[in-house]
Amino acid sequence: MVTGAHGLLGIVRIKSFTTDPRHVAAYGPVSDFSGSRTFHLTLTGDAKGAVLARIKGVKDRDEAQALAGTELFVDRHMLPETAEDEFYYADLVGLAVKNLGGEPYGTVHAVHNFGAGDVLEIERATGGRIMLPFSRETVPEVDLEVGLVVVDPPPGLENDASKKQ
Repeated sequence: MVTGAHGLLGIVRIKSFTTDPRHVAAYGPVSDFSGSRTFHLTLTGDAKGAVLARIKGVKDRDEAQALAGTELFVDRHMLPETAEDEFYYADLVGLAVKNLGGEPYGTVHAVHNFGAGDVLEIERATGGRIMLPFSRETVPEVDLEVGLVVVDPPPGLENDASKKQ
């Protein structure tokens, strides 16, 4: 994601979600969410947890700052295959969720990471949303081919969630 401008010459700050932040430019051109705009990145350095890059065609600070908030996406075919028990967030969103008894539980609405590990945000079949840690204990099964996530919510969480609805 472009977080803002750096300096006066059109350099942008990018928060990268790649394993090594400097690899954000290694996948070739990136695009915005809609895929309608393509950006060619050339890394120029890093600063305060962000990478610095020049975007082809961006010539000054105003043009760079106008891109702040733009999420950058890599074409799926450029991404490496995942290992067993590794998932891209985008592959999980929209999957059906069932509990250990096989009863419908909801749908994966989003995947977050606030710094302490991945969290599934689930749109409950009974209404409302619940956040569950994305751990083997809480999520014992993910089957991408079937399009299913099986969850075993921690004790007490169900009661807390129903009180908030």
